Amino acid sequence: MKKIFLIILYTFFVIVISFKVYSAGSKDAKKANESLGKDGPPPAGPYRLGFKELQRALKTENKGKLKKAKIKYEKALEHLLEANAEDPANPDILNYLGLTNAKLGFNENAEIYYLLGLELNNEHKSIKLNLGIFYYNNNKIIKAKEILVSLKNCGCKEYNQLKAYIN
Repeated sequence: MKKIFLIILYTFFVIVISFKVYSAGSKDAKKANESLGKDGPPPAGPYRLGFKELQRALKTENKGKLKKAKIKYEKALEHLLEANAEDPANPDILNYLGLTNAKLGFNENAEIYYLLGLELNNEHKSIKLNLGIFYYNNNKIIKAKEILVSLKNCGCKEYNQLKAYIN
């Protein structure tokens, strides 16, 4: 319970800070668009921005550019925290928050986000896959195998991916 309260409190502060930064930047963007004589397209929402930044971070990490990837993970985390504040009961957002926190080394937060996502949707295969990989990477082999067993009868690619990762 204390961990959940701390996460909510942390999320609140990040949102407040993000809102102040975003609102300051949006005035400049409006002025720039006014000088062009058009409003421009509406900005993408924080969920989409976070997801896209997470994809970029994963690609950058796969290329071996770890410092650049870390910066992208941090940007993704900011957007995803904002998205979570707008839609706190979205297991997909919680899954991406878990993955992003795990990539940044915030293992306690990562596990909490994965578990919160599973509380909302116990059949979410991507969360189970990512949580199983997370447990395996953190030497919690028994828990990783429990996740694998829970995916066994789904007939899904996530089961095969986690099985291959563990073995």
